[in-house]
Amino acid sequence: MMCIPPPNVTGSLHLGHALTNAIQDSLTRWHRMRGETTLWNPGCDHAGIATQVVVEKKLMRDRGMSRHDLGRENFIQEVWKWKNEKGDRIYHQLKKLGSSLDWDRACFTMDSKLSYAVQEAFIRMHDEGVIYRSNRLVNWSCSLNSAISDIEVDKKELTGRTLLPVPGYKDKVEFGVLVSFVYKVDGSDEEVIVATTRIETMLGDTAVAVHPQDSRYQHLKGKMVAHPFCDRKMPIVLDDFVDMNFGTGAVKITPAHDHNDYEVGVRHKLPFINILDENGSLINVPPPFLGMKRFEARKAVLEALKERGQFKEVKDNPMVVPVCSRSKDIVEPLLKPQWYVSCADMGKQAADAVREGRLKIIPDHHLKTWFNWMDNIRDWCISRQLWWGHRIPAYFITINDPSVKPGLDVDGHYWVSGKSEEIAREKAAKRFDVTPDKVTLRQDEDVLDTWFSSGIFPFSIFGWPNETQDLSVFYPGTLLETGHDILFFWVARMVMMGLKLTGKLPFKEVYLHAVVRDAHGRKMSKSLGNVIDPLDVITGISLEGLHAQLTTSNLDPLEVERAKQGQKSDYPNGIPECGTDALRFALCAYTSQGRDINMDVNRILGYRHFCNKLWNAVKFSMKTLGDNFVPSEKAQLCGEESVTDRWILSRLSAAVSLCDASFKAYDFPAITTAIYNFWLYELCDVYLESVKPVFSRDHASGQKEAEVCRQTLYACLDVGLRLLAPIMPFLTEELYQRLPRRRPRHDAPSIGVTSYPSTQEFCWNSEEVDRNMDFVMSVVKTIRSLRADYNLTKTRADCYLQCRDSSTVSLVQNYNLQIQTLSYSQAVIPLSAEQSVPGGCAVAIASDRCTVNLMLKGLIDVEKEVTKLMSKQGELEKQMEKLQEKMAKNDYKEKVPVKVQEQDADKLQQSHTELEKVKEAMDNFKKML
Repeated sequence: MMCIPPPNVTGSLHLGHALTNAIQDSLTRWHRMRGETTLWNPGCDHAGIATQVVVEKKLMRDRGMSRHDLGRENFIQEVWKWKNEKGDRIYHQLKKLGSSLDWDRACFTMDSKLSYAVQEAFIRMHDEGVIYRSNRLVNWSCSLNSAISDIEVDKKELTGRTLLPVPGYKDKVEFGVLVSFVYKVDGSDEEVIVATTRIETMLGDTAVAVHPQDSRYQHLKGKMVAHPFCDRKMPIVLDDFVDMNFGTGAVKITPAHDHNDYEVGVRHKLPFINILDENGSLINVPPPFLGMKRFEARKAVLEALKERGQFKEVKDNPMVVPVCSRSKDIVEPLLKPQWYVSCADMGKQAADAVREGRLKIIPDHHLKTWFNWMDNIRDWCISRQLWWGHRIPAYFITINDPSVKPGLDVDGHYWVSGKSEEIAREKAAKRFDVTPDKVTLRQDEDVLDTWFSSGIFPFSIFGWPNETQDLSVFYPGTLLETGHDILFFWVARMVMMGLKLTGKLPFKEVYLHAVVRDAHGRKMSKSLGNVIDPLDVITGISLEGLHAQLTTSNLDPLEVERAKQGQKSDYPNGIPECGTDALRFALCAYTSQGRDINMDVNRILGYRHFCNKLWNAVKFSMKTLGDNFVPSEKAQLCGEESVTDRWILSRLSAAVSLCDASFKAYDFPAITTAIYNFWLYELCDVYLESVKPVFSRDHASGQKEAEVCRQTLYACLDVGLRLLAPIMPFLTEELYQRLPRRRPRHDAPSIGVTSYPSTQEFCWNSEEVDRNMDFVMSVVKTIRSLRADYNLTKTRADCYLQCRDSSTVSLVQNYNLQIQTLSYSQAVIPLSAEQSVPGGCAVAIASDRCTVNLMLKGLIDVEKEVTKLMSKQGELEKQMEKLQEKMAKNDYKEKVPVKVQEQDADKLQQSHTELEKVKEAMDNFKKML
């Protein structure tokens, strides 16, 4: 049982989705072919922020209205309308990828079944005190008017002063600078210099912090500094978090607008002054700045400090700017009353589950990250100031009785949760010991973080909290497969909430795949033009088509131009049509555990050529089998197989064993390599070539040998296609339907429900035949290489194999036909070590048992070859002389880096080796002359 990481309902496929689905579908098909009850459950996430932004933009574009013009209920109806029209797009794309999900079970996180589960989860956890109300800093997007999660914050790295576009501002805003200014010590002439990258936040400063051991400030302990723009006196506090060696060693403290300062504020009980409203305009500040937008205030504060003589300097400062991934706004830490999940106990349980081996994380190098997060987990903010999503089923209580003191928003005692207002009212009346008619309730306007509903996804899809049959059969699941970038945001929360609400782990294993990057190792980004739509890889797209996609994106004109240049550089001729199977195979082949994936479209194209090779191989094989061929009812040896038959069956058996072990270990590159090598290098390059002479014989014994060969070939096609089926479902299905059946009445109608080849079924390993054929192939490759060196690829030549001993001579005699056929030789003549080789041969060592001598006399222009070699000799000698002169200089060892010295030494050695080969070849040719 495995559930899909639910993609956003607004989303369209990218290569990350394609990788996830290629892996999950391959695993699902493999388990299904093994005869297991297999469920891969589809689902789609309501994507609170993303969906609301899409619909708001559409509303403004089509009708010139904002969501506030419509009102909450009407806006939510508009979202549902959009979802019903457009929301299934990603399902259609997943089907094009061949994803064999149980589509009848498709669910949506806002469906009534899942929404009921979300309500139940919140209410249970709130009643237990695990969910509570608190006033803390959140990541705030002023454009969205909402808190956002850490995963929705992009970290933009700046090397120094940079002007960035910010929504709502006509001019770009300056970032990447450090502004220094002074606070005057109250009651003295002394000054304390502090620095900040956000000068406007000084309006909310309530202290200056120094390190307790910093001797420069010991005399200021207990003193106050004066704020220049109001009558606020701020203490100089001692705190270990201050770095004495950075800047002046004095730090301004703004508890309400900085995460580190917040902790300092809590420790020293400082005032928390919020200077920003939800739109990013200034509040609770002196009149000159009141109502200003935050980045306009940045300039105004700087000028005011200069006028007062308290400005010191501005200098470049490398920094990271938090940017909202949805709105591209600059994220502000903002103090807001929100709902939080207490995670300490749940985090410990999640960590212990892995430590005790009850939950396995693969690959295990992610364990360090897991334990670091779980052991140092912070409480989770689950409030989002949106309209689209699961509205929080919590109600603020007002008691219409003068004897009951009114409550504050952050006081949890005045909040109650319930599935309906009536249930909540009863709970509130009971808590305050009043009659229900004296209770007035106000439901929280906020919705829950999307990750909350995703966190209960593994059991909410089966009807939890109801004890359904599906829940008892399919929960807990078996495996969770996803990208390592959401290990904390999704995986950890599913584990915590599964243990908390069901008492069970939601799955036994977590397999984390790598992140897909472009061919240059860069993160995929629309602005770089390197984001690849998998459907474009499947069907192909021109460079003009790629450019056209950019014009419909949200990029600004400069980013569009930059992206176009990126596309032109990477895909000058567009992306060629590769097909679904080639894309899936490439993604699985790339999925090496422990590193990110640098996706090169040219490699996918290479696998398309592999698909063509497969098609042609089966086409040729079907012709060879003939129309009247009937496969034996069971795949087994008859005892009359030739050495070549036994070898290919042994290689097939090895491929079966490798695939079986590698699927169990989630080693996808090992699976694809085993299948690729079997089909391409063993079946096509060796077996099909070596058996061609067998089918040309027409005597009785030859006919019998050909029939045995056909049964062997059929076994290779049947098993080879089934090995490949989980990864390449389309091509293998098409080819499988063309194969005759062993038992037509009983065999499965589709390759997807045949049995996956197992080591018990195919155990035909023959170590002796494998060793002998390894020797044969080393000889064949050496002969082919020599023929290529002398441009004899279309000319057959005699080949003399000088063998080390009599056993090798016998081996060559036994495999003479295979060597001759595979190397395209005229004749293969084995010679003992004592026998002399005829003159006019090119020589190469095939192995420590045999030397290959290819007869060239009469087949090439010897004088022309000698002239070419003499020219090559001259070039090499010049290169070596130049390199030796460089290395002989007196200051070479002192001035030249060690790495370059090593490279020079390697070049000299390579040139020397190549020169010796050239001289040897010349001597050989001179003997011919």
